[in-house]
Amino acid sequence: MANVLITTEFFPEEVDRLRAAGHEVTVHEGPTLSPEELRERVRDVEGLICLLADRIDEEILARAARLRVVANLGVGVDNIDLSAATKRGIMVANTPDALTETTADLGWALLMAAARRVGEADRDLRAHGFPGWTFLPQHAGLDVHGGTLGIVGMGRIGAAVARRARGFSMRILYNSRTEKRDVEAELGARRAPLDELLSESDFVVLCVPLTSETRHLIGKRELELLGPEGVLVNISRGPVVDEDALVRALREGRLRAAALDVFEEEPQVHPGLLDLPHVVLTPHIGSATLATRHRMAAVSVDAVLAALSGGRPKYLVAPGEAES
Repeated sequence: MANVLITTEFFPEEVDRLRAAGHEVTVHEGPTLSPEELRERVRDVEGLICLLADRIDEEILARAARLRVVANLGVGVDNIDLSAATKRGIMVANTPDALTETTADLGWALLMAAARRVGEADRDLRAHGFPGWTFLPQHAGLDVHGGTLGIVGMGRIGAAVARRARGFSMRILYNSRTEKRDVEAELGARRAPLDELLSESDFVVLCVPLTSETRHLIGKRELELLGPEGVLVNISRGPVVDEDALVRALREGRLRAAALDVFEEEPQVHPGLLDLPHVVLTPHIGSATLATRHRMAAVSVDAVLAALSGGRPKYLVAPGEAES
């Protein structure tokens, strides 16, 4: 029998699976655990299922002398010190396949909302009523069909975003550390350097993991390349975008619109973004459907059960690294 800590509310049937295997399970329900609370809770834990908001750093791992596996509820593992985990022989797993399609759906929802100014139109109608039909409307937006879509990070989610572009007859450019010949063959996508992708794209969707190389990947210079008619969508990690530079570009008319599901100082949102009408903001809901969250829970439980029985989780990222 092993002790398992789940740091968030969870599906009861998945908790039951752990208990049926003979494990003692504690489920934390309520606000996110503080670092101090988490340090205390992991002392006797052998399996940990956690959130992106839980910082599993060197200090936490040093307190968790019995810890054997960390299952992160998400794709990114930038909240976990993988090097420290590996040194201690702790396996780290994530839940990539479970949320791919749902996150790509949200990416497209954000793209469409920003391009067609859905948020602005909705807010104005609620505040001022229906303005009457006019030939040159106040909320005229951008055509998506037939445009050029640039995808930065062609992993599972990036490829899913690209597949949806077929229905809009879009030209697809992508930037990735490695060539994706299967995506090129299936979709006619072309790999391009980042500067070229930004210069030629009407819409750019960010799907990269957060690493030292991708932090502030999109800053003042990159936004200028995207240009005054460009639309930026971020469904990756907030710090991939320099939000100060983004706010300035939007205020000064050097970028048409932006749509963000993630934020640089999450859960805080840059106050400048809140004041801009041509920005669509959602509170990190990329995987937020009940069906997808249930799949993520099941995959994380599978990982813990595998590790605690002497096996290896299917989606093992330590030792190793996340996709891009």
